[in-house]
Amino acid sequence: VQLQASGGGLVQAGGSLRLSCAYSGSSPSTNIMGWYRQPPGKQRELVATINGSGVRKDYADSVKGRFTISRDNAKNTVYLQMNSLRPEDTGVYYCAASKYTDLRRGLPDYWGQGTQVTVSS
Repeated sequence: VQLQASGGGLVQAGGSLRLSCAYSGSSPSTNIMGWYRQPPGKQRELVATINGSGVRKDYADSVKGRFTISRDNAKNTVYLQMNSLRPEDTGVYYCAASKYTDLRRGLPDYWGQGTQVTVSS
């Protein structure tokens, strides 16, 4: 399984970005997909997850109401729409995939490379 994240950049506070993660491999390897981020000097943290059908979505409390995760299985792509961005959203964002592991409780099977998001105040 290969994951390719894109869409990061520099944006002012209050702005929006949409991250994309193109993945190879089909279910079950990419059954559960997630986005993580690693702020400067901090540990990597889970931002959002989505199940295979796209029905079940979970978010970190810090992004609820501002970020939306979605997937297009026909295009093998997962998205993270980020609105009302804040300086504390700055970090390297990674997409990840899991066969069966609930990402709220365990680590993914596969990681993509990161894409930098910088939010200026």
